[in-house]
Amino acid sequence: MMQNLDNKKYMESWSVQSPEEPGFHAVITPDKCACQETQIFRLNLPAGGSHTLRSGTLEMHPVLIEGEAQLSGHPVFDQHMKQFDAFYIPGDTEVTITAVKDSIFYIAAAVYEGYGKPFFRAFEPDAPVGDIHQIHGKGIGQREVFMTLSDKDEASRLICGLTWGGEGSWTSWPPHQHEKDLEEIYCYFGMPLPHFGFHISYLKSGEVEDIVTHTVHSGTMVQAPVGYHPTVASPGTRNSYLWCLGALRHSSRRYDLAILDPALESFNSER
Repeated sequence: MMQNLDNKKYMESWSVQSPEEPGFHAVITPDKCACQETQIFRLNLPAGGSHTLRSGTLEMHPVLIEGEAQLSGHPVFDQHMKQFDAFYIPGDTEVTITAVKDSIFYIAAAVYEGYGKPFFRAFEPDAPVGDIHQIHGKGIGQREVFMTLSDKDEASRLICGLTWGGEGSWTSWPPHQHEKDLEEIYCYFGMPLPHFGFHISYLKSGEVEDIVTHTVHSGTMVQAPVGYHPTVASPGTRNSYLWCLGALRHSSRRYDLAILDPALESFNSER
């Protein structure tokens, strides 16, 4: 099969290494990236530092990836945040974040269309399996999911969650795509070098000779505006990431629209 070099070059541009310097950073935005509906910001706050988050025309969903912080300045939010706690703000909303310890926030964003109410979600790793705490896949593709902003929560475009794969295992297997309805961005954490994994991108069913493989570790963010996007961890590593789905329209803000690659759907090992 002839490899499509233009497509491969396009897919290679989907991986971005997010900044580690203190401050608020626009990482993936429509003016410079392939994704047009889903945006990602990163906030790095040293202990004692503060930042006022202003959503403007966007809805925003910050997740505390590392550290400890305090929220203030909004009547809904007077919350102490621990690792993996999250909150949601609609458009035209302000919240002040103060770092109690050195903190890293990954912040998903999308156009606000009038749907969405502020809320806070505490991370509860021992919560029973259900709507928020979920187990997906089987065998070497099994992973644990915590929904930080589910499709049952009121919002305009975003659905987000945290995923942890098994050591040296696949996540999002069999490969899937949802390009007619949703974009997606994977934001990796908890994988400091030399730990690493691979995020795989390809455009058409079964065309694995046209795969682009992105090496991922803490801070790597990979877009999936179109195509299939499984991931796999190196031995001794668990792929862990915040995934952010951005619906192309409010009516497609659903979690059940993924289409498995029919060429690989049967390759679902339960070993």
